[in-house]
Amino acid sequence: MNPTQTAMTEETGETALAQTVRRAAAQARRRAAAFPASVSGDDLPWAVIEAFDADIRGHVERDRRIEGERDRVLIAAVNLAETRPEDGADAVEAARAALVDAIDYLEQAVLRFGIVNAAAARHGLGGAGRPVAARP
Repeated sequence: MNPTQTAMTEETGETALAQTVRRAAAQARRRAAAFPASVSGDDLPWAVIEAFDADIRGHVERDRRIEGERDRVLIAAVNLAETRPEDGADAVEAARAALVDAIDYLEQAVLRFGIVNAAAARHGLGGAGRPVAARP
């Protein structure tokens, strides 16, 4: 871990991986907010989950609760992508809100249940076997 990551961990009680989780969730929220201008409907589910899969999924121990929330994000993204403009602005915004809620739940699941794995430890993202975020 570099000195900046060490200081961050000591000050906040979070691993560097926790900060990466927050960035991935923020990116997913931006993608959801920008749809449909940012990406096609077919690509939306994968675009929303892209940062999570690239930066988080391979750095935490597998946990069914986290995987369940990831699936929920994909389902909500498909629902948004399949909501037609002719269904009305309220329907589109309700689907978008459901996707943002799913992203929030995924972020919280990783922060609450995530355990840093050996690959993440090798990259300086936290100590192997340690929680991703400090427990209250």
